[in-house]
Amino acid sequence: MTRRRITPLVWLMFSGGGVVAAVFLPILILVFGLAVPLGWIDPSYAHLRAVVGNPVTFVVLLGLFVLMLVHSAHRFRYTLYDGLQIKRRRTVAVLCYGAAVVVAAAALAVLIAAL
Repeated sequence: MTRRRITPLVWLMFSGGGVVAAVFLPILILVFGLAVPLGWIDPSYAHLRAVVGNPVTFVVLLGLFVLMLVHSAHRFRYTLYDGLQIKRRRTVAVLCYGAAVVVAAAALAVLIAAL
């Protein structure tokens, strides 16, 4: 695949990850970072496990995590290029996207363990 054909896909995932992060991350932070610790809601472990065990929820959560990771890797990559003026573009790209793949695999492992 040539670079010209993959560029729109990379930008699509970057944009999708930004939208997902802007819409769903504040909700997740509000629920699991504020409401649960303060006792406003009290989900049981069995209930959360049943929710994550649903195949639709599993796919949605995995998609959210992957899109947010691709978005953050892309942002971090261009921050390194523009902010720190790093010239090794291929190395930085491999490290940034490689880290996103590793963390996505870890998220997949955690979600599978929750089944």
